[in-house]
Amino acid sequence: MTTQKPTASEIERAIRNVADFPKPGIQFKDITPVLADARLFNGCIDLLIDGFKPGDVDSVVGIDARGFIFAAAAAVKLEAGFVPVRKKGKLPYQTHEQSYELEYGSATIAMHVDALRPGSRVLLIDDLLATGGTAAAAVALVEKLGGKILESSFLIELKFLEGRKRLPGHPVRSIVAY
Repeated sequence: MTTQKPTASEIERAIRNVADFPKPGIQFKDITPVLADARLFNGCIDLLIDGFKPGDVDSVVGIDARGFIFAAAAAVKLEAGFVPVRKKGKLPYQTHEQSYELEYGSATIAMHVDALRPGSRVLLIDDLLATGGTAAAAVALVEKLGGKILESSFLIELKFLEGRKRLPGHPVRSIVAY
């Protein structure tokens, strides 16, 4: 039996808005209803990697923490390695770090110093593109290790925050835009 692939509109309808989380004034986009529906979740992965096939990508880089969910699944489908970008202090080996500002504070992310080989073809995946600070920091880490970003793919983009502007010269894909 063939299951029809979901549309971006179907995925968007499943995303739940949670007011004032994690702080007042923020409209949190809760993706757990999408993850709970196997057809929607699988469809998200297909949309995030559309145009890529096994052999096109060496590593899929996922950003802590919800980006791990999508990036790991994408890596399996693309027969590529999965590389986590974690919050500072969470990786056990030597790391490169990058600090950045986000829409409600600041943070530092890290990647193992040997996570990528120079010249690695990288697909960067996260659940949300907002101000672009996290994604730009992850791109900086990938490039510091000699990786080449093929594309940055996001389930959700908050267009009014103009995060794409922080990723000049890099193709950006989003499935659902607000």
